[in-house]
Parts: sequence; structure tokens; C-alpha cells
Amino acid sequence: MSTLTKKNRMNKHTVALKDKFETALDKLEQAKPFAKSLYQTEVFQLAIELAGSDEGLSHIYQKAHRFDKAGVFHGGLWEDPTKMQPPFVGGSLKLKEGVNSILELLSEMRMLAIAKGDYTHQDLSMGEAGAFLNEVLALNLDLLFPLELEEGDTQLEDHMVRAHRLFHYLGQELSFKAIAEKIVQEIDRLTVQRPIKTGRILNMIDMSGQLVERGIDEKTADELLKYTRAAYAPTPLSKDIANQREYRLKLENAYDDELEAEAKIFAGAMKDTGLVSPYHAVLLRFLNRKNSHIIPISLDLSEIGIANFNAHKKLIHDIIQVSIYPETRQAIYGLALMLDRGVLAQDSLHYSLSSLFDLPIHAQVRQSLSRPETEHGGISINGLLIAGVVSVLGQPLGVGQGHNPTCQSARAISLWSQHGIERLMDYITRAARDNDISMAFEGEVIHSSLLIGGIANEMDQDLDPVSTVLVPHLDKIYHEMMKRTLLRGEDGHKWVNPEFYGEWIPRGFLNAIDQMTLNVTNYPAFVKLFYATHHPDYNEGFELVYPNPVGIFITNVHGELLGLHAVSIQRIKKDKNGEYRIYFYNPNNDSGQNWGQDIKASVSGFGELEGESSLPFHEFLARMYAFHYNPFLQGDTYMVEDSLVKEVEALAKDSWGKNYEWA
Repeated sequence: MSTLTKKNRMNKHTVALKDKFETALDKLEQAKPFAKSLYQTEVFQLAIELAGSDEGLSHIYQKAHRFDKAGVFHGGLWEDPTKMQPPFVGGSLKLKEGVNSILELLSEMRMLAIAKGDYTHQDLSMGEAGAFLNEVLALNLDLLFPLELEEGDTQLEDHMVRAHRLFHYLGQELSFKAIAEKIVQEIDRLTVQRPIKTGRILNMIDMSGQLVERGIDEKTADELLKYTRAAYAPTPLSKDIANQREYRLKLENAYDDELEAEAKIFAGAMKDTGLVSPYHAVLLRFLNRKNSHIIPISLDLSEIGIANFNAHKKLIHDIIQVSIYPETRQAIYGLALMLDRGVLAQDSLHYSLSSLFDLPIHAQVRQSLSRPETEHGGISINGLLIAGVVSVLGQPLGVGQGHNPTCQSARAISLWSQHGIERLMDYITRAARDNDISMAFEGEVIHSSLLIGGIANEMDQDLDPVSTVLVPHLDKIYHEMMKRTLLRGEDGHKWVNPEFYGEWIPRGFLNAIDQMTLNVTNYPAFVKLFYATHHPDYNEGFELVYPNPVGIFITNVHGELLGLHAVSIQRIKKDKNGEYRIYFYNPNNDSGQNWGQDIKASVSGFGELEGESSLPFHEFLARMYAFHYNPFLQGDTYMVEDSLVKEVEALAKDSWGKNYEWA
């Protein structure tokens, strides 16, 4: 059969599909609302076939203005375009089973039609639709710029081919300049939070390289290149290097002033972005052997950090030798911050860290810590664990829960790395050596190795090493403690949190939700007590000494309830505008979120420390459902104005409060 004949047949097939798709849309549009679901399936099936070619995909777009009126999304999650959220798009497109993948594709086509003005939606503007799509593309660069399959690789499945074709189409229709600007914003937003795990950031940097060559403006290109250099080769000697061996040879022949210049540039890029180059690790290992006096420069240490380095040179030498490799380069940032914190002044920590070098690691823990990217780098399992400990001690607010429902456990690691280091190190040692930890709950010892289940049935292993080792145990113990309080008629967190986290957790506790009726009860008293115990103008000026674990309602950009979440209040201070803000730690890996009602958690610009989020006092309170307090450190609740209570209550009732009865 000739190529021309094949092409004619394909064209005829596509024409036939277009006609069938048109007919299916007509039938769906004419159907009564209660019968729409009977006709949607045919539209979905035909859309899947059409999306198998560029011409077919273009035809889907041409009909996108009809989708809403016809009822393509009727009765489903995609019905209201104003409720679509960019972070969820990629996941839906990658689902093989069911209709979610094709529904998401149709939804993006509708959004594109709105963005280009081919479809006018009464609740969504062209600009809003365009911004949505730019963010979608920025978050899914792997779909916009797919890697080419190498010889021997398995071919992509149909739904993934379809997703790549969709993103190629969107990329042609949208501005690469706008996409690049969105990527820079996203990288800025993520790096300022200083997470320990930087894979998501590095992936965005890697994928965004192709945008630099596509006509984006110079300022945006420079920003992307700044991050690329910081993550890979920011220094004179590391540029144009083929591999790490070649760089090491250059260091061998470098003069001291050249080494100091390298060290300063690496340190500057690291402190500026929170990212560490693999060549930084090569340099640090080299300095550790031959020029240790330059190490403080390569870490940009403060006076406290330099003093700690000089007082513990042997330990720092051993940490670098055993745990700092290109594969664990991010721990260099943790090492710098750990020294600046001055925590090595604690004799117990010096001993605990030293004991990890030759600690026998349990076989199951050894397996969970093993990673393909570190197998051939020369680093031991003990070295990986030590690198993880250094990161956590340097970046207590950089601990993340990954894709696990374990915010309580991540919060515990963060709290202990700030104010319970001895306890944290004891748990790490026992978990790594014995694959077991124990805690006492009301006088009875609970061993994690004797427990089954927990909140997270299957753990996503994309965690820092300390979390990988500890979270499975912490999760089971916390779950067991909560089970033991089920029949008490009150929120179990009242008893569990002080036992689980430590004695610094205040014993006073209040929940806005009555545990017997599940109604919101006496909410004004809840608001007034929080003001009287936490707001400096109403609590006699008492300040937080330790982070306070609180429970919040997580809501989406429309203020709709998504679930419950555990965070820690770090401090309460006035911002640059003189407004009191609550600065808090959020273990969910991405703290700069829009919670609806124009409540947007900030990660920079209002005096946030690394890893902190912040909100105005009343906005944070409007999303909170439970908190601890010290009854001996509080002001008078009657001094809290009713106007403040009404402001918070209005925000609460019009968001998560819609899901509850108010008594």
C-alpha cells in the first residue's frame, strides 16, 4: 500500500471521527440533565480517538466552546472551571484507568478556549484562564518537553502520548515567555522555603533549560540561568568541565587564592538559592584533606559557625569524609546551618553523631535507605544516615512529609531538631539499629515494632534519610496513642501531643469542634481564648518559648474544606507593616498556598525565616480548629473585642464552616 493511500485512509478516518464527535455532542446537548451521563461516554471515547492525532486534537479545540453547554462535564469534578487547580492536572493526565485523563484533556481545551477569547465564561476571565494554563505548563515541564526514548526503551502508553501531544499543542498556543516567568516564580517560591529534598526544584531547573532557547526575555533567562549555575557549576574552575574527576584534577593544580575564590562563589550561590552544586562536594572533600582552613569560607560560616568548626574540627572532618559526596551535596547546606546554630556545643550531640559512624544498621533499615543514585558513589549507608542527620539539624523547618499523610510525624522531627535534639538522636539511633523505638503513654511503654498499621499504609520513600528511618515508627506510635483515647469524649490530641512531642507542650487544650456531636460549639470562646493566650496585645505580653503544635483546616482556593492538617506555630511578631502575624512551620512541602477568601500563606516578604510561612493573626485563626495553651500564661478573654471575634467567625463560617453545624 502506497504512503499516499495510507494518508488518504487516515484523513477519511479523521473526517469520520470529526462527524461522529459532532453528532455525539449534539445528542449530549439535547439530552435532559438527568440523562446526560448516558451520552457522555460516547463523547469521551471519540475524544480519545481524536486526541490520537494533531489534527484530531485541533478539532477538539474547535468544539471546546460547546463543552459546557452540551454537558461534557455535567455532574463531575470538572464541571466548574473556576475550581480547577493546576497542581492536580498532571496527575489526572497520567492516570491510565478510567476517564479522568480524557476529561482533564477536554478541560484544558476548554480553558484554552477561554484564554484565547473563543469561549466567554461568565465566572472566568481570559487572563485567569491564561494564568492557569501557564502554571499548568510550568508545573509539568516533563510533559511539555518529554525526553526522547532511547533504543530498547518501552514505548509510551497511549494516555501518556496523548498527554504529551496536548502539552505540545498548548505550548504552541501559549507564550513561552509567560510560561518561563511562571517557572521562575515557582522556583523562587520553592527555594525560599529551603526544603531538604530539592528534587522537584532541580527537575524544574533541568526542564526549563529548553525555554532559554525559545525567545524568552533576557531578565527571565538570566534568572533561570542563575538557578542552573547554582545547582550545577557556578564557579570559574567548574565551568566547561566534563566530569568530577576533571574538576578534582583542576583543584590539585590550583593556588590557594583560586581555591578561596571557588569556595566563596560556591558558598554565595548556596546561601542565595539553598541549592548545592555537586562540584561543591568535590571541593569540600578536597579541602577536607589538604586545605581545611578554607572550609569555613566554602560554608560561609558566621562567627558562631567558625567557633563551632574550630572547636570540633575532628568531628567535622569525619562527617565530611563519610557523608559529603556529590550524591549527598544538599547536606552541605545543612552542615553550614548546623554549625551556625551552634548545636555541637551540646556534648551529648557530639557523642551521638560520633556513634553513627560505626552503628550497625538493621537490614530492613539498610534496604529502606538504599537509593539507586547512591549505590555507586562510594557512600555507605551510615554516611547517608549521617548526611540526613546533618540536614535535619541544620534545617529543622526543611523537613517534609512527602506524599504521605504523616504531618504529625514530620512535625515531631522538626520540633525535636529545634528543642529536643538529644531525644531525636536517641530515636534515630534506636530506629536505625533495632528497627524499633518506644515511647511511654500515661505510664505504659509502646514499642513500634509490636504495632501494625498506622495512618500511612504504604510509605512514599521520597523522604530525607532521617524521615525514612523514623516516620514509619512515629506514625504507628501516634496512631496507637490516639486509639487509646477514642472513648474519652474529647479530642485525643489533648493527651497525645504532650506525651508524643514532649513536656514542653502546654497541657491546656481547646478544640472548636465538639467530639460527641461534631458540631462547632461556642466558637466565640475559642477565638477569645486564642487571642488571650497568643496575641501579645491580649496575653500580657507572654511570648512563645517553644513551637506550639496546632490543628488547622486545609481549604482550597475557593475556601472549600479539603481536610485536617498539623502545623506548628513558631512565633508571633509584628511584620514590617505593624500587623501581628503568625509564623508557622508547615510540613506539607509547599507552604505558600492560597486558602481561599484571599487568605494566601506567605513564605517571604513579611520577615519569614527560612522554612516559615506566615499569615495575619486573624486569618490563621480563622483556619484553626485546635490549639494548646498554658492557662498560667494568659490574659483576660473579656478584653478581646467582639469585632475581632466576628471578623474571624465570618471567615470560618464562609469556608470550612459550611461543612459543620454551628451550635
